[in-house]
Amino acid sequence: MTRALALRPAIVRRSAAILALACIWLAMLLLGRGPLDRAIYQALYAGGRPALVTIARIFTALGEPTVLVGGGFLVAAWLWWRGRGRFALGLLLVILIGRALSEVQKYSIARPRPTLDPHLVVVKTSSFPSGHATSSMIFYLTLALALTAAGRQRRVAAALAVLLSLLIGLSRVMLGVHWPSDVVGGWSFGLLWVLLTLSSAERLFAPHSPKPPKQL
Repeated sequence: MTRALALRPAIVRRSAAILALACIWLAMLLLGRGPLDRAIYQALYAGGRPALVTIARIFTALGEPTVLVGGGFLVAAWLWWRGRGRFALGLLLVILIGRALSEVQKYSIARPRPTLDPHLVVVKTSSFPSGHATSSMIFYLTLALALTAAGRQRRVAAALAVLLSLLIGLSRVMLGVHWPSDVVGGWSFGLLWVLLTLSSAERLFAPHSPKPPKQL
């Protein structure tokens, strides 16, 4: 009974965070492409400023699907080699299913991309939510939470992962290929997905001493 009472505030906080993120995602879907969205977009657009375009392209490359999916498989392969195959499977499922759900949203919602200015990188899919913002939040935050010990180390790693995803998302607006609401919607869904899957994933991510590497 005491343990259940101790867990109740954490459950309430987690449920409130999930509800808040879902509301943010819905607000970005329903209210996006309005005057505020356009004003923020125009303030962030980097066209005509080569240095900013270069910086934005560097950060956007860190959120490319090939980089994130490839990175997920590389990390999973390393974990499998270390004898932690169950851990690797959990990591891949969180990353790949989250990425797939992002693509389902894109094709089902089919929001047009902004056309106020020239796109500074090539894009082919619909706009909402930003795949770079969604996938980078899922990928980097999942790695940060899964591969670090609980405590200050995990908090720092999670903060850095979120910061990197924020910069990747901003780069998409700077390059003229997303509305700000697309990016905020991507961040909110990415965080929501991690929160929804974290409890189950932690059973796979439970810390234990890894087996020694296989001898060649």
